[in-house]
Amino acid sequence: MPRVKTGIVRRRRHKKVLKRAKGFWGSRSKQYRNAFQTLLNAATYEYRDRRNKKRDFRRLWIQRINAGARLHGMNYSTFIGGLKRANIDLNRKVLADIAAREPEAFKALVEAAKNSK
Repeated sequence: MPRVKTGIVRRRRHKKVLKRAKGFWGSRSKQYRNAFQTLLNAATYEYRDRRNKKRDFRRLWIQRINAGARLHGMNYSTFIGGLKRANIDLNRKVLADIAAREPEAFKALVEAAKNSK
């Protein structure tokens, strides 16, 4: 059986890993073994945080809506409940954007939520 050397294949694979590890601290971006181990951990964080990002943004939107509603004498839960009773179907992302950028429009939404009883 002939001898097989993996020189070019191994070098290409190592280069690919080291390219992905650019910007890591110290030997984690220079040495293949350290870079590979770090990338394995990074992959689990990437997977987890793609899901956590959705959670974090929803929390941020709720905080912004709550702050906007409290400026007009209402809390978050009664505001959302009032919008549902008034059949105003806006998601939290849009509501948070309106609360931050268009206070007059948000005030009108708060009034609609108050009057929906």
